Amino acid sequence: MERRGALFLGLCLVTARSGTADASGESLRWMQRMEVAARSRRPTSPPEFIHGLEQRLLNATFGGHNLTLQTRTIQSLAFRLGCDFAGLSLSSSTMEWVPQTRHAMQFPAELTQNACRARPRELRLICIYFLATYYFQSDTNASLLNNYVLGAQLGHEHVNNLREPINISFWHNQSLEGYMVTCVFWKEGASQHYWGVWSPEGCRTEQPSPSQVLCRCNHLSYFAVLMQLSAAPVPVELLAPLTYISLVGCSISVVASLLTLLLHVHTRRQRDSITRIHMNLHASVLLLNVAFLLSPMLALTPVPGSVCAALAAVLHFALLSCLTWMAIEGFNLYLLLGRVYNIYIRRYVLKLCAVGWGVPAFLVLLVLAVKSSAYGPRTILLSDSQGNGTSFQNMSMCWVRSPEVHSVLVMGYGGLTSLFNLVVLAWALRALRRLKAREKAPGPRACRDTVTVLGLTVLLGTTWALAFFSFGVFLLPQLFLFTVFNSLYGFFLFLWFCSRRCRSEAVAEAEMEAFSSAQTVS
Repeated sequence: MERRGALFLGLCLVTARSGTADASGESLRWMQRMEVAARSRRPTSPPEFIHGLEQRLLNATFGGHNLTLQTRTIQSLAFRLGCDFAGLSLSSSTMEWVPQTRHAMQFPAELTQNACRARPRELRLICIYFLATYYFQSDTNASLLNNYVLGAQLGHEHVNNLREPINISFWHNQSLEGYMVTCVFWKEGASQHYWGVWSPEGCRTEQPSPSQVLCRCNHLSYFAVLMQLSAAPVPVELLAPLTYISLVGCSISVVASLLTLLLHVHTRRQRDSITRIHMNLHASVLLLNVAFLLSPMLALTPVPGSVCAALAAVLHFALLSCLTWMAIEGFNLYLLLGRVYNIYIRRYVLKLCAVGWGVPAFLVLLVLAVKSSAYGPRTILLSDSQGNGTSFQNMSMCWVRSPEVHSVLVMGYGGLTSLFNLVVLAWALRALRRLKAREKAPGPRACRDTVTVLGLTVLLGTTWALAFFSFGVFLLPQLFLFTVFNSLYGFFLFLWFCSRRCRSEAVAEAEMEAFSSAQTVS
């Protein structure tokens, strides 16, 4: 009897004593019901089954220190813990139900300290292992490593913010090349369509070896490793310089855009359609920079998820508006250079505003109506090479979470606008070259027009095309070039505005002098 009741550290294969068979039978039957429901795919309530199993394990009576129950795809364990708890290690290295892979969990001695500090008593630790993901469906377009979900709960206590983390190890026999792996936990009640979502909060991802993923989490919950097809993770040592460049560049652009808009309001002489189009582009860039600067701060845990989702939608709207106004700049350039005669379009600027602001707003509202969970905290994986292994850190920002929305309404939309503006820019340079060739002697007018079109390369946002070179050997230079040029985009537009203003003032002064000379002669 003593041999049967002993708890082996590192193994969880101890069967319950025969005297507890009746007490544990209800939990076992409940597990079998869960398997039947999963196989039949009948409409069920996953939280009802999960919480029902938790309650039965917490209330089960058994002799000895532990109880082990298992079916084909579920294993449950219950342990008696005292306030002298010194830590626990569990491993499945010799389990028959998972012959190809294994997992392990290590609980620190700190696990029971808060509960015992409030009221010293015997505690119950339960562990539930799932070899299927039926009860943890989410709207995340990703798979789980080995289809494993490992959960743990300490009585009715809420264990979080542990100084010494809980270590969960997942061993596997598959190649993870081309995948971004992230340790996540099941965050109940954080989705409108499912009973929870996978979240990386409070977990750190490490890969000590090619066949192991180690999760270090500071709380108890249901854990898994999320696998997503992704580009190579950003090296963690580049986070500080890229963050500094973005912060400084976007701040300068915010000041420059504000100054440009204030100068435009103060200047009453320049009210033509070209200037108004420029001002709408400045306004979209200002909104984009402000939303981008706020995004990492509002992605932190204390901030409600709805606030982060709202900011993510605003940031997406600002980006789409900025790209749309860049395309409108390209269209307007085509009309100026391609159509020689004056063109009058009734309420031209108003119609452009309906496109520049209305189309992005419609697209964002459509996404919110179809899939509101598409916006929220977006995890960015950072790699950190340490010795022979690689660890991963997570940073979050409020952004588009849905891969489909990101592919179509970020990369696809940006690609189309960038391609259109590049074509317009190439055509404009060719048109000016022909105009210059027809002149007998290249004068300052042709040179000035060439400089103008070169300045329009910034106005048309051609530097945003660098986003499509984030792969292979181009990744690191692309990160820095894209960050520098596009964080200062508002500042470059400010320089363009100043140059146009100085040119118009010079032309006005020359015309005034010519008029004065004519008056003097007459």
